[in-house]
Amino acid sequence: MKFEVSSSELLSQLQIASGAINPNPVLPILEDFLFDLNDNNLTITSTNLETTIVSKLEVLGSESGKIAVPAKILLETLKALPEQPITFVLDTETNGITLKSSYGEYKLAGDTPDEFPQLPEEDNVDTIKLSANIMSEAIAKTIFATSSDELRQAMTGVFVQVDFNKIIFVATDAHKLVKYTFGGISSENTASFIIPKKALNLLKNALSNDGEVNLSFNTKNAFFSFDETRVICRLVDAKYPDYNAVIPVENPNVLSLGRRDFQNSLRRIAIYANKTTNQVILNINENSLTISAQDLDFSNEATEQLSCTYTGEPMTIGFNAKFLGEMLGILESPDVTLNLSTPNRAGILLPADQKDNEELLMLVMPVMMSN
Repeated sequence: MKFEVSSSELLSQLQIASGAINPNPVLPILEDFLFDLNDNNLTITSTNLETTIVSKLEVLGSESGKIAVPAKILLETLKALPEQPITFVLDTETNGITLKSSYGEYKLAGDTPDEFPQLPEEDNVDTIKLSANIMSEAIAKTIFATSSDELRQAMTGVFVQVDFNKIIFVATDAHKLVKYTFGGISSENTASFIIPKKALNLLKNALSNDGEVNLSFNTKNAFFSFDETRVICRLVDAKYPDYNAVIPVENPNVLSLGRRDFQNSLRRIAIYANKTTNQVILNINENSLTISAQDLDFSNEATEQLSCTYTGEPMTIGFNAKFLGEMLGILESPDVTLNLSTPNRAGILLPADQKDNEELLMLVMPVMMSN
């Protein structure tokens, strides 16, 4: 096995693939990249058994072959080299690898490629096409709301519902919930599955902003294909909670205001909030919003007033400033609306203007106010 390639091109592909390599894997072979050279096509595979990344790179090949290459030493070598052509040579008798650069030679020991795990097969899959941009948006808008609680396995991922001409992404940690719906897709079936958070982070890093993503899925795995890259992940095997049941339908009280003003005010007021609850109080009247917080343990308090548009009964409601701030940071519209029913029911945060074919809904649970 022998090929020549640009050091920076190889490094950029390996950095994407390295996301699927865990620091302390269960098997030593999982610390490796699998290199498979066929003519001028190099296929690079990495896996942690939960998520697999496969990418293809065009090289100047002269001898086809396969080898498992230790990831850490190869990455460190390429990072330390300036951009230049490098030659990769494998001794098939010993599995010894020689890297040649304009500076000299570097020798490392490869591992037997047969020990590398087999990739999951795309059996009985359904496939839909999405723009890479929409896939990136969906991940960015939902992943922050997933749970880190391993006891609530279902909530540690993003729930995906494919429903003929639309796809819905949902994430919740029981304190906040995000539902992002995108129309204009084409699917012959309805289906639902949960994609783990880690796989989505790796996918987001690998996606480019243009082009299409083929999303295929069966009962066990999801397969994302785009450009010269594939990301395969094992789905979360759990039942997702009925998220529609927690979204209040009747919300007669509607607050509208500038997103950035609201965000900046919350940021300042939160400094004075109790560090355990992060509670801020919204006191809402016609065309006036008062935001306040206090930390009785340290005699800290702060109050600000913002102009707004409000229809409904005057209301006082408490929220976690951190959660509200995160949501406002994800929203992009200049103005937002907060739909409310009562002080003990969830608030619905929406962009004032929804994009074509898209609908974004964010729900935040109130923090109960102590008397």
